[in-house]
Amino acid sequence: MKNLLLGSKIGLVLLCAAVMSACSTNAATNTASNTAVTAVTAGQSSTSASVQLASVKLTDLMSFDEEDTATAWSEADSTAITLSGTSAAVDGSGAAAADGTVTITEAGTYVLSGTLSDGQVIVDEQVKGTVHLVLNGAQLSNSDSAPVYIKEAGKVVITLQEGTENSVTDGADYVFADAATDEPSAAVFSKADLTINGTGKLTVTGNYNDGITSKDDLKIMSGTIEVKAADDGIVGKDLIAVQDGTITITAEGDGIKSTNDKDADKGFIAIAAGTFDITAGNDGIQAETAAVIDGGTYTMVTGGGNVNAEVKTGDQGGMGMGGGFGQRPDAGTFPEQGEAGGTPPAMDAAPAAADQTAAAAADTATTTDTAATETESTSAKGLKAGGDLTINGGTFTIDAADDALHSNSSVSITDGQFEMATGDDGIHADALTSISGGTINITKSYEGIEGADITISGGEIHVVASDDGVNVAGGNDSNANAGGTQGQDQFTSTGSNMLTISGGYLSVDAAGDGLDSNGSVTMTGGTAIVNGPENSGNGALDYDGTFNMTGGYLVAAGASGMAQAPGEDSGQYSVSMLFSDTQQAGTMVHLEDADGNNILTFTPSKSFQSVVVSSPELKDGSYTIYTGGSSAGTAKDGLYTDGEYSGGTKYVTFDITGSVTWVNESGVTTGGSSMGGPGGGGGGFGGGRGNRGQGGGGTPPADAGTTRPADAGTTKPADAGTTKPADAGTTKPADAGTTAPDGAGTSTN
Repeated sequence: MKNLLLGSKIGLVLLCAAVMSACSTNAATNTASNTAVTAVTAGQSSTSASVQLASVKLTDLMSFDEEDTATAWSEADSTAITLSGTSAAVDGSGAAAADGTVTITEAGTYVLSGTLSDGQVIVDEQVKGTVHLVLNGAQLSNSDSAPVYIKEAGKVVITLQEGTENSVTDGADYVFADAATDEPSAAVFSKADLTINGTGKLTVTGNYNDGITSKDDLKIMSGTIEVKAADDGIVGKDLIAVQDGTITITAEGDGIKSTNDKDADKGFIAIAAGTFDITAGNDGIQAETAAVIDGGTYTMVTGGGNVNAEVKTGDQGGMGMGGGFGQRPDAGTFPEQGEAGGTPPAMDAAPAAADQTAAAAADTATTTDTAATETESTSAKGLKAGGDLTINGGTFTIDAADDALHSNSSVSITDGQFEMATGDDGIHADALTSISGGTINITKSYEGIEGADITISGGEIHVVASDDGVNVAGGNDSNANAGGTQGQDQFTSTGSNMLTISGGYLSVDAAGDGLDSNGSVTMTGGTAIVNGPENSGNGALDYDGTFNMTGGYLVAAGASGMAQAPGEDSGQYSVSMLFSDTQQAGTMVHLEDADGNNILTFTPSKSFQSVVVSSPELKDGSYTIYTGGSSAGTAKDGLYTDGEYSGGTKYVTFDITGSVTWVNESGVTTGGSSMGGPGGGGGGFGGGRGNRGQGGGGTPPADAGTTRPADAGTTKPADAGTTKPADAGTTKPADAGTTAPDGAGTSTN
């Protein structure tokens, strides 16, 4: 009997605290295939620190019945079909053979053996019973149609007899009865529920279109199945469920695919276990609605792999009109402490105004051209779901030209081993990305982890990204929609978007922003290590709202032009260190308290001029920063957690008296507010992200002694009323450094 599924089981219920972030930012943009996603909301706020997805497993979506597992048969209770060249012989009832075509019209068990060089097995059972086909060393071929065509039945179970090898091969061109007919369209084609079980082997070659297709439910219980297809490998319209088996697919289209986009409780994929080796021109595994994976081993290459991806250019930031540097009393020095605005360190010069204009025009042209091109191209993701994607376990090796893991709704990872290289995002969700367990290693990506909201509560995560490492509600890259063609990410920053880190271990190596939230950040536990960026157009930490740090361990090293730190209202102390010169990658930074206790011993993997650390060990008192030297401890991702430090050069001694302490070589400085104005992020020297039109930011140290790059003196908006000294050569808005310009809270990144 067909499984009747409750729509509420497919949607992953969002469990939220009394006050939650906007997990459903993109709900309005989701298609009908996502309507099963149920959100429980008690309001929207950027202060939420508790949002996670409920645990959903295969058994919550469907179940296997007795017929699915039945493999036994006897000669006395079955009909034997012996295949020979272009003919067949039937011994028993319920089937007839004529002109190379075997037609089965009654429920029962049919055992096929031998070779049919050009013919067809048709199941046309009108009573809606169960037909059991046993492939007992059967080789089936048809030059102009499907060798196995299931027209009608309640259910068909194909058993791969133990110790046998079986094959089904079609021709490259089909002959249909008339122009209005387009079925069958696969080498094994079923219009009824189809189950494959047994321990034998089945090789399917779909030269015309798909390998195995069911227009209803498709279940794979066991067996060794190899599929080569001109389009999709294995297709199940209403659902695909895999209990176990060894499945190898080479497909020009998608590897495994469900297609029902009309019913919210159908079109899903559920996998309990198995071994999967998928090479696909498009997506590896694509569910029209939800996808749930409880276990298994997966090796996938999609779209030719990450080396075949479209070349993307990261968001390199830069100083924009609203978030520029404030007025300088002298063109070559910082202003005195307490004055508004300020000059950034000279690690990386900001682009000149003409360069910015040209770059903006080029970006606009590129975005337009790219969008036009990608709407005509195909999706080449590893695992993709039009609804929620839930992974509860398994081992995944994914090399994708597009996203490795992608959901048009939410992604939940509770466990599993992941090794992923991708030409786009490592993990992408249009709504919530939730990681509570597993070991995730994203060795190559454009952006590592992306979502309208992101929660990390467990697991061990390593991310390498050519743009942002972790990106909340931002990004200018293109990702596929449910239909398979690529389109622009449907992100809209509402200000309530949230990055929440409450546990786990996160290491980020980013060329763009390290942790980027076009909203706010909350960290209550876990460890987060950020290396990069090396250019001052981005920041190791980048947030538009607030950063509330109450627990966990954070270290972020990168360029200083957009440097931020956790907010002043945080319950845990932070120290932001600014170095007068760029420090080379591998330069050790050591922070200890007055008793010599280690707070930080860290060797960044990239060049840096800013290091931010927040630790539960930071209290009021005296601290010393050293550079260079060595540690006898053991490092993980550059962070030493034990062993004695020695041989360094003292950089500065200073006192901590508040939640955020800004330090340079002369001691404590005025770092400014972590808010930085509406939408302006903050805590950085001289302002928030310029490309967002943000204002605010803090005041840089008066004695930093760093001259401003000559080309940084760009012209500000025409309505600016305040003129700099003659040697500065630029004008600035009257409210720069104090009030954010109109519209500063809107994120475009």
